[in-house]
Amino acid sequence: MWSKASLREAYDVVIVGAGGHGLATAYHLARDHGLKRIAILDRSIVGYGNVGRNTTIVRSNYLLPANQHFYEDSLRRWHGLSRELNYNVMFSARGVLDLATSDDEMTQYARRGNAMRLLGIDAEILDEHGVATFAPELNVSAPRRFPIVGALLQRRGGSVRHDAVAWGYARAAAALGVDIIENCAVLGVHSANGVATSLETSRGTVRAERIVFAVAGHTGAIGTMLGVDLPIETHLLQAMVTEPIKPLLHTVVVSFTPHGETYLVQSDRGGLVMGGLLDGNPSYTREGQWHRLEDVVEGAVDVLPRIKELRILRQWAGTNDMTLDGSPLMDRVKYPNVYLNGGWCYGGFKAIPASGAAFARFVATDTAPELIRPFNLSRFATGHLLDERGVGPYPVRQ
Repeated sequence: MWSKASLREAYDVVIVGAGGHGLATAYHLARDHGLKRIAILDRSIVGYGNVGRNTTIVRSNYLLPANQHFYEDSLRRWHGLSRELNYNVMFSARGVLDLATSDDEMTQYARRGNAMRLLGIDAEILDEHGVATFAPELNVSAPRRFPIVGALLQRRGGSVRHDAVAWGYARAAAALGVDIIENCAVLGVHSANGVATSLETSRGTVRAERIVFAVAGHTGAIGTMLGVDLPIETHLLQAMVTEPIKPLLHTVVVSFTPHGETYLVQSDRGGLVMGGLLDGNPSYTREGQWHRLEDVVEGAVDVLPRIKELRILRQWAGTNDMTLDGSPLMDRVKYPNVYLNGGWCYGGFKAIPASGAAFARFVATDTAPELIRPFNLSRFATGHLLDERGVGPYPVRQ
């Protein structure tokens, strides 16, 4: 779907990372800003990183205004992305249902839902009857350890096929003349007179007027390469999928129990995809901890007891760059012509369309659009944090 390009000697923009954010940025640089000499470099292949290692959920049900505006822009773009790219990314607006098992959770969801509605974002508070009507498969009236008392619903949220997103953006970017260079590792950055001049790669040196790093899961390593301390730790986030079954779950379900967070969605192949909180220890290994897998599965069975006999088909882990406040970094770093798009915590996949368009404008015009200005690196020095953990203000039980 895209040509095997050879690395040229020089480009206007070189993007490091052929994942969702890198591909979307290249696509918008070429389409919206008319740049002709763009390259994407990846040490592996297109879509092999976090864009292909997530649970595919998209939503904009946040509390803080900066996150609300940003993720709502992204959700609007998801709704039209297949038509824009002329490639079916299999977007499904099946709704995102945050379950409440206590009055305290209902109060917090009401607060978040009201904040969303004030900005024109769809949000509904459901009581027990409303949950039973919207998602009868949950059988809310059945006896269970953690009774479902209500929920926060965003009907426009849902899921997208993750690998199709990578392939669709890669195909569209290549059609606009972007060079996609796979199996090309970046080893270092050369500079002169206070600006970055070139990248040293496993295929040789390439000059660049502007350099973009979009390497989800390895942003901290880029900071080390540049000699910059970034407020980031890299942690593992597991996901798993069951054997395929007939259609059962018709929405995205999120729930908190003493096991931690569990979210569930049924894939187009029939498997129940599920995930939860971080493993809790910094790592680049992608080898998940068994106790976290157990916690997620127990939480899933609490939500849908009828799935307890299903077998886990496979399990995987992604490397999540976690910032101190749970929100991303979109800023220049070290040099005025080096741009960093990372630190996405839990929100990277759902952010791809908005991030690509806004960050491309930042790189092309040298001015950050209002949509992404709150996500600058300086907020950690000034105290203007966006402390929302990247997942909305879900209640956390200690």
